Amino acid sequence: MASTSPTRHAWRVLLGLLIVTAVLFGINSLGVYIFKTDNGKPASSWTPELALDLQGGTQIILQAATPDGSAPSADQLNQAVSIIRQRVDASGVSEADITTEGGRNIVVQIPGQASQADRDRITASAKLEFRAVLYTDAPGTSFVGEDGKQTPYPTPDPTLQATPTVKPSNASDPAWITPKLKAQFDAFDCTAKRPTNQPEDQPLIACEQENGQYVAKYILGPMELDGTVITDATAGREQQSGQWTVNLTMNAKGTKVFGEISQRLNANRLAGKAPLDRFAFVLDGEVISAPTMQAAILNGRPSISGNFTQETAKALADQLKYGALPLSFTVQSSDTVSATLGSQQLKYGLIAGLIGLGLVAIYSLLSYRALGWVIMASIGVMGVLTYIIIAILAWRMGFRLSLAGVAGLIVSIGFTADSFIVYFERIRDELRDGKSITGSIEYGWDRAKRTIYIAKAVNILAAVVLFILADATVKGFAFTLGLTTLIDVFIFVIFTHPVMQILARTEFFGGGHPLSGLNAESLGAMYSDRVQYRTAETGSTGRAARNKGASGEAARRQTIAERKRAEALAAQGSQDAGKDSSAS
Repeated sequence: MASTSPTRHAWRVLLGLLIVTAVLFGINSLGVYIFKTDNGKPASSWTPELALDLQGGTQIILQAATPDGSAPSADQLNQAVSIIRQRVDASGVSEADITTEGGRNIVVQIPGQASQADRDRITASAKLEFRAVLYTDAPGTSFVGEDGKQTPYPTPDPTLQATPTVKPSNASDPAWITPKLKAQFDAFDCTAKRPTNQPEDQPLIACEQENGQYVAKYILGPMELDGTVITDATAGREQQSGQWTVNLTMNAKGTKVFGEISQRLNANRLAGKAPLDRFAFVLDGEVISAPTMQAAILNGRPSISGNFTQETAKALADQLKYGALPLSFTVQSSDTVSATLGSQQLKYGLIAGLIGLGLVAIYSLLSYRALGWVIMASIGVMGVLTYIIIAILAWRMGFRLSLAGVAGLIVSIGFTADSFIVYFERIRDELRDGKSITGSIEYGWDRAKRTIYIAKAVNILAAVVLFILADATVKGFAFTLGLTTLIDVFIFVIFTHPVMQILARTEFFGGGHPLSGLNAESLGAMYSDRVQYRTAETGSTGRAARNKGASGEAARRQTIAERKRAEALAAQGSQDAGKDSSAS
């Protein structure tokens, strides 16, 4: 029973690999057939998404504008480029290209067709303000008069009182609502264009949208906090309702001030003073959410809820997380650009990959005979897993395959073959040491895996450093190199070694067939057990001729200690032969 235990374990491991592969294909199937984007297209695909250099995309040219009309500084443009790059390519793998042009323009190139959400993410300033709600009503600009007809609110009279009669005690004090402000609110048209730079220390009239329609109009108190207190913003689902929310994390100042605000609003709620228990999140002069304060929030982690989808919640979180642009921009042009390298270069890259794969196959078969097919099978399994993972990453994190990424995949073929070569050479060393084939596989595994783990750790470290420090055009190479290295280790553990354990129980490999690559005699085994060396020369001339290659291989494989031991044994044998001759 003990001899079959490794085989059963190997089959269980291979079954686990099959399950992992099925799960990955199942995940991508959800993106292809179940989940949809906002425009109704499948969220994922069975083919990897290509980057700008391979498929072309959208080019948007933004022109910077300063308040006084002067040219922006280089620092302002560079800061804007950095923020836009983080918004468009937060993970660093979508291969977007953002550069400055002419001292005033920023050129943004996005792979594929840019959606309206992408355009809004690029140009939005994302100025977030926290303001208390003083008054709210429907978004209309008319009322039903005494005659029963719809009558527009009149333009506010300039002579109306514009300053509070009593100094407001806090930002939630209704004293802020003056007769003039109330008249302006009644006549306020939510669809009309309004100034973007509103006074921060004065009340604000703003509207809220849902599904493109205005649903509410507000009078808000002075700004109490702005977006600079936000240290992080993430999109996630609320556990109870399942709705998408934007979760904020504030710095020490924001935590303290927001805690005081939340206590005030919660007290208004307990006293039944609606809508003075509400707090509006205002983004660029428009209310994105105005929730009722349900409790005092003292940990600095409020959340913005509303009619969000996954895409809109993530877009808002990215805008708030990466801050406001230091400049305002106008879109000068938006055009479709062709691939900078195109399908021809991709074809050449794939041909180079096939040539490299073919050379690895030829070398493996010549050096390891039938074991070479194990190498090719392992590379094939690795290719399948890499392909489906790249497809999933394109859906979940916007990964796009550039020519640099293709180069990383090609290089990984050689790195993957290295793992198997180290393992097989360890097995062969154990066979030369006189162990059985099953024992050589287990001992070779124990010794090879340490070497491989160390080598792969160095590769991953190099990929991580390259990804962090390199230019955006090289990040694709670093990402695919690191990804394939991790998959290489996974395949080595969960496929290659179990397959070798199973093959060792077959007659062809376990019996040491000359074409199996595991024949001890053809490998030049130097001794048959731990105490007695093999001697290639025998009393028969024919047998010596047959073992000539093996003895040569044995001599090359000997260590210094083994060579001295063999020389000592040979000298002892000569002395014994001399004594026998003298005695005769």
